[in-house]
Amino acid sequence: MEKQTAGRDALGTFAPKFAQLNDDVLFGEVWSREDQLSLRDRSLVTICVFMGKGMVDDSLRYHIMNAKRNGITKSEMAEIITHAAFYAGWPNAWAVFHMAKEIYADEEDEEHGGLFGLGEPNDAYAQYFIGNSYLKPLTDPQNTSLFLANVTFEPGARNNWHRHLAKKGGGQILVCVDGQGWYQEEGKAAISLEPGMVITIPANVKHWHGAKKDAWFSHIAIEVPGEETSNEWCEPVSDEAYDQL
Repeated sequence: MEKQTAGRDALGTFAPKFAQLNDDVLFGEVWSREDQLSLRDRSLVTICVFMGKGMVDDSLRYHIMNAKRNGITKSEMAEIITHAAFYAGWPNAWAVFHMAKEIYADEEDEEHGGLFGLGEPNDAYAQYFIGNSYLKPLTDPQNTSLFLANVTFEPGARNNWHRHLAKKGGGQILVCVDGQGWYQEEGKAAISLEPGMVITIPANVKHWHGAKKDAWFSHIAIEVPGEETSNEWCEPVSDEAYDQL
């Protein structure tokens, strides 16, 4: 653990003894006893104590930031606060959640977009989607004949039924990279999608794909080169049909 100087920086001339105890004893000795508890565990305990006392101030903000540095993930932090809420109080939990959400906000895009990040709202094709989706191109269509993009769907989001038309070649390949989703061809049962799965979509086959109701989902969409290619957008996937999956 790096040497702590926060006490001396803030109170060195006004309360030098308190500053020394804060930096050298509390952080220099207690927090450094990693043979007893890891820094991660000490962060967890400290946050729960602050939450139980209703101390939702800059001190807690520092400890949540420290917990993040010590390896507590966003999902783990959410579970810690949820568990502590039943002992420390629901209003305290709300206050801590607001603070933690800000501190972990920089992970949102990367997490929901998987390995390649979230990208920008898919506004150009929003009319062909139910729910929100995001697009992050991975190749420049001006410089290559093979276009790849990371497409991310919010929970419950999906595109309309559609076809990738081509006179020769064409079609699309989906490489699932994060979350859970659905893929379905007309007249066939829907396929549950998970990271690592690859879906090959022949040209001219009517289909749709998107996220499951309670999960984000990301896939890389690879447009297969062909002759006279285009997309034909059809009707939306109804809520009734989607909810039955």
